[in-house]
Order: sequence, then C-alpha cells, then structure tokens
Amino acid sequence: MSLAYTAVALQTRCFAINKLNVADARQKMIKNIRTVAGQVQGTKGFVGPSVKLVVLPEYFLTSFPLGESLSEWKEKGAIAQNGKEYDLLSEIAQKNNIYLSGNVYELDPHFRDLYFQTSFILGPNGDCVLRYRRLVSMFAPTPHDVLDKYLDVYGQDALFPVAKTELGNLACVASEEILYPEISRCLTMNGAEVLLHSSSEVGSVELTPKDIAKRARAVENLAYVVSANSAGIADIDFPAESTDGMSKLVDFRGRVMAEAGMGESMVANAELDITALRRYRNKPGMGNILSRQRNELFSAHYNQAVYPANTMLNAAQQVNVPERSHFIQTQLNSIQALKKAGVILPEQSDE
Repeated sequence: MSLAYTAVALQTRCFAINKLNVADARQKMIKNIRTVAGQVQGTKGFVGPSVKLVVLPEYFLTSFPLGESLSEWKEKGAIAQNGKEYDLLSEIAQKNNIYLSGNVYELDPHFRDLYFQTSFILGPNGDCVLRYRRLVSMFAPTPHDVLDKYLDVYGQDALFPVAKTELGNLACVASEEILYPEISRCLTMNGAEVLLHSSSEVGSVELTPKDIAKRARAVENLAYVVSANSAGIADIDFPAESTDGMSKLVDFRGRVMAEAGMGESMVANAELDITALRRYRNKPGMGNILSRQRNELFSAHYNQAVYPANTMLNAAQQVNVPERSHFIQTQLNSIQALKKAGVILPEQSDE
C-alpha cells in the first residue's frame, strides 16, 4: 500500500510582542495562534483533505528578542510545556486532523533560569509527539550551553529526536541549523525521512545560503524537506519584509516541488511520497548517498571542540544566566582558537 499525503509549508505573517508588557504580550500570542488556526483551516479546505502535515514558520508566535535580556524574554516570550498556548495549538491539529509543526521559545522545569528555542510536532490527537531543542543559535540558550546537565536530565537520545508516525519518520530542524549538515545527518541516522524546517530568513530573488542548504540537506540525506518561512515580521523596529517568501518543499533528490512567493501564502504545498523515498533508499547505486557514508574517516575531526560546551554551567552544574554579550565573546574566543590552530589565517600578513 502506497504512503503519500500532502504537506504544507504555511507562510504566515509574524506579529511581534517586543513592544508590549508581559500581560499584553500573552494576549497577543493567543491572538497570533487564532490567526494561524484560521489559516490552517482555510488552507486544508482549499487544498483538500489530503493535507496531513502543516509546518509553521519560526517566530509565528512571538517574533524574536530585539535587545531584551534573557531574563526579560523568558518572562515575556517563553511558554510552558503544559500552557494555554500549546492547548490552543493542539486544538488546531485535532480540528484539522493534521500533524502540526512549529517553533517557539519554551520554558523547562529543569532549567528554570533559561528558555530553549523548541521545535514541536503535535499529532492529530493533539499530543506532542516530538520536542526538539535547537542546538545551534547565535543569541539564545541551547542544550549545548548546558550540555552535561542536559544529558543527565534527558539523555543522548533527546538531542536528535525522530517521531515515527503514520506519515513516515518526522524530525525538526530549526532556522539556521539547515546550514549545519551534521544536524540533519544525525536526525537521518536516527531514522528521519521528512525534515520539518521552521525558518525566518532573508527573502531574495537570488539563491541564499539557507535556500541552497535546503536542497543539499535533501540530497545528501535522501529526505524530504518542508521549509516554512515567515511572511514578514510586523510590529517591530525591523524592515517587515526582510524575512519573506521562499517557503518550499524539496524532494529527496533535491528538486523543488513547490515554492511560495512573497506574502502570506499556502502555495508551498505538495505530495510527499514516502513509499517512493523508501524504494529509493533501498536501491543500490551511486545516488544512494545515505548508504555510502564512511563515518569512521571523520570521527577524529569531529572530536575537536570549536564552540565550547557548557558555557552556561559552573563547576557545580548550576546555570549561569549571562548577558547577551556572552554570545559574541564566546564566538570571538572560538575564532582565536581556530586562528591558533591554523584553521583561520590572519586577515593580513605580518610581513
């Protein structure tokens, strides 16, 4: 029996909460969810009952912190795992009989001083079937920043989770993480067949780094990529249409199946044929890249630390909440270490 269904990368506008107090921000988040609810229902009604998977863009709930400290954003923009926001999102999945994926800032009872940027998948029954914490971020805490304690709490399997569902094996990649091939490869080695990519990225008539990466991740992992970009970000001191357009679905051979233009759109929808993907993965030949990996060759290089782990933990495994300057300084330290190792050369010769 063939397994195929329609997936949608819903390109919806994001409405920022930055200029609001905590109470008003919470109300706006609820309003944002209700807007998405209407769009999901309308999209399924128009595209048809074959729609079984909808991916929302990054920042659909809150936008992103623009100058707020980690503590300020935790109070204003992060949601609880059992909070009202998730209940309303679960209603969307149930009402439309779909799997719903997106990305939010989320609280964690084991790390009360921090938040994590979390990609989720909610099933048609409303249950959360996958929770993935973004591992690479420029200005947000990640499990890597508190790695030892995170592994003690959740274990290694929590870093690269894959949900085995009737739609195939689903996994999430957050935003710029599409640029890090190791993340998608780890998810694929854990069984992922469809990579759900919530993003808020530069809209351009030219190929962008993320846009190239979507095709590359699909080819090298023989996986579908469903990538939802924001249709601009409103109510923030930021040119609204800077992050717009280019939501797309890419098949397991790197071909773009559907792509949205600028503005709010459901145009990025296409059929994912999981049976065809599995048939291709089972067929020997040069194109079966997934089966031709030689991981032993690379292990020594990947054991070399670049951006250090545990920078938000002290010796007693207590969390230190840093200023935002911490992120730039840590990166500068990494650059210096790479220069010392000869990986990065000076801008100008000393001669």
